[in-house]
Parts: sequence; C-alpha cells; structure tokens
Amino acid sequence: MSYFLFILINNIVPISVLIAIGFAVYRAFRIDIKTLSKLNFYVFSPVLVFVKLYESEMTMDTLGQVLLFFVIFYALLCLTVEAVIRYRKYKGGMRSAMRNSVIFYNSANYAIPLNQTVFAGNPHTLSIQIIIMLFQSLIPNTFGVYSVNAHKVHWKDSLKIVFMMPAIYAIPIAVLMHTFHVPIPASLNIPLQYIANAFMATALITLGVQLGALNWGFRFSDVLISNFLRLLIGPVLGLLVVSMLGIGGMTAKALILSCAVPTSLISVLLAVEYDNEVDFSSQAVFFSTVCSIITVPLTIYFIQFY
Repeated sequence: MSYFLFILINNIVPISVLIAIGFAVYRAFRIDIKTLSKLNFYVFSPVLVFVKLYESEMTMDTLGQVLLFFVIFYALLCLTVEAVIRYRKYKGGMRSAMRNSVIFYNSANYAIPLNQTVFAGNPHTLSIQIIIMLFQSLIPNTFGVYSVNAHKVHWKDSLKIVFMMPAIYAIPIAVLMHTFHVPIPASLNIPLQYIANAFMATALITLGVQLGALNWGFRFSDVLISNFLRLLIGPVLGLLVVSMLGIGGMTAKALILSCAVPTSLISVLLAVEYDNEVDFSSQAVFFSTVCSIITVPLTIYFIQFY
C-alpha cells in the first residue's frame, strides 16, 4: 500500500498536473506543438542526457554486467513486440509506433526517483538505473528516429536525419568527460542545469498539448496491447534474463524493476516530430503511466521474493 501511495503522490499526480497544464494551454491558445517538439529534441533532451551521464557514478564491472543484461533483454523484448506486430498485421507508421511504445520506457524521470525510493538511495542500484538510462537515451535518438522515417524515405535519408540529432553527440562527449574527469566551467554548468531541469516539465506539457489536440477516438485494443507488453511482459522478461545470467541480490531486483516502468515520453516526441501515429503514441504514454500505479507496486512486491 505504501508503494501504491508513493507512486500515486510522487509520480502520477505531478505528471498529471503538468499534462493538464499543457492540455489547458492548447485549448486556450492553440499553440504550435511542432515548436515544443523541436525544443525537446534539439535542446532539452540532449542536455538532460549529457548532464545525467556526466554526473553519474558507475564502475566498469557494473557497466559490463548491465550491458549484457540489457542486450539480451532488449533482444527478447524486440522479438516479442515484432511477433505481435506481425500477428496484428500492422502497416506503415503503426509498426514503428507500436514498437516504440514498448521498447522505449521512462528510465529517467520516472525510474530514477522510483529506484532511489525502493532501494533507499542505494548508490549501486542507482548506478544500474543510470546505465539503463544511458542505453535508453541512445537508442531512441538513433534507431527510434530511423524506424519512424524508414517507411517514408530512403534509408540513406533516414540516416541523415539520425545524424542530425544532437543527443547522439552528447552521449560520447559526456562519457569521455566523465571518464577523464574533465571539469565543466561554472558559467556553462549553470545553464546546462537549468535546461536539464526543464526537460520533464517541457516534455509533459508537450504531451498535454498533444492530448488537447488529438481526436479522442480511443484505440482500446492497440493501447491495451502496448501497455500489456510494456508493463507486464517487460518485467517478466527481465526476470527471465537475470535468472538465465545467474544475477541475484540487489542487482537483480534493480534490473527487473527497471523493466517495469511505463512508456517513455520520447515515443510521443518522435511521433509528433515526424508525424507518425501521434494519437496512438500519446494515448499509450498516458495510459501506461496511469496503469503503472497498479503494475509497478506489483513488481516491487514480487521482487522482494527473488
């Protein structure tokens, strides 16, 4: 019950407030969502990635173990969602939209506070979540951008779009600066912190604007499938992988919990920026976040026995 109340009060309610603000702003002023999308993609998101990676504490042993887990887990998750896509016979942009709603999950603003609460600020489990966040920042800005454009343009043009994303340059720069302990001057660090701290609010307000603009013909079956795969099949596959690799203790619990969080806002931002199944993507993010108040506490309960 305490986890349920924590998630409701500290995750769902704040998220809902910001979404409601975006919804109200759109209804009042009909603001341009494309401008918000570009700010998220080209300013707030890459700066957030850079700051989180630069400030993270991780060891090579932890990095190697989490990398092995993530590669196997991600492969299984992708195979699962691809099987569903083929079974449902999704076409065109819906294929990438469904895929993105399952394989891109909220590993930063939702998962990090959750990790710190569940594991009482344990630095080891937090470093695991930071590494997961690293991978979850890299893939949407590379494969995610490529996949939403692949059915519309030539693969060479899709790759050009990928290499225009600043986040793919922010990641190696942050890792190198972190590894070699390169200091950031205060005159640069202060604006970086301002921008990174603004990401969550801007992204959620963008989601609210999109929810205010969309046609509320609820795509129940598609959204339900997406939420089921993300919130229930995700942690089950995580449990399968840690068991297969013989990982135990706090490491296993942190990895399983990292697989149980709702769909990332990046799937909405990709949909808006490249005009790809925006209604479905917005609904998948919104309802997966709401449903997580039930599924995440269940995951927390079960990992106590692992």
